Amino acid sequence: MAETSLSPRALYEEVAELLRQRIFNRELAPGSWIDELKLAEEYGISRTPLREALKVLATEGLVTMKVRRGAYVTEVSDSDLADVYHLLALLESDAAEVVATKASDAQIRELQALHNELEKAVQHRERFFEINEAFHMRLLEIANNRWRDQMVADLRKVMKLNRHNSLLKSGRIEESLLEHRAIMAGLVARDAARTAQHMREHFKSGLDAAA
Repeated sequence: MAETSLSPRALYEEVAELLRQRIFNRELAPGSWIDELKLAEEYGISRTPLREALKVLATEGLVTMKVRRGAYVTEVSDSDLADVYHLLALLESDAAEVVATKASDAQIRELQALHNELEKAVQHRERFFEINEAFHMRLLEIANNRWRDQMVADLRKVMKLNRHNSLLKSGRIEESLLEHRAIMAGLVARDAARTAQHMREHFKSGLDAAA
């Protein structure tokens, strides 16, 4: 990969995205040392944009920089994970409450359509979680608070470090679908308190599955 081939997007941003996906896919495992020289050679770039990319990932919490030891993929402790889920529950339940109160009928139908796709994907684990994330992201967009959106985006990146543990728990997908049905029912009924409560319960169950 030549440096010039990655324009017009900033080189370090594209490298950050490549590394981000390798971390999410477990090609770079939690706790593993990141070999900067090897990666720079693999991507055909100098170490400067690679280091800038690592700084971005460190800001997101995906990479931990250790003095005189280099960069490591972050290991998420049980305490870290509990904190992340707690904050996500607060932020996304608040967004759900806003949507139940203020969304247009067309926007509610849009969320219903995403939920219908989720129902169809229950036998396909990766597809299920892809649509699940799309539902949550669209709900946040409709709630329309860019500061909350940024916080949630960063927290969800950290959550993904542990995602595959929750995916493997038997019955979790079916549980998640039931939780989404309850959230959707609250949205359709325009019941803000009920929708927020179901969203909080959704994240509590997600934490239990990820632990």
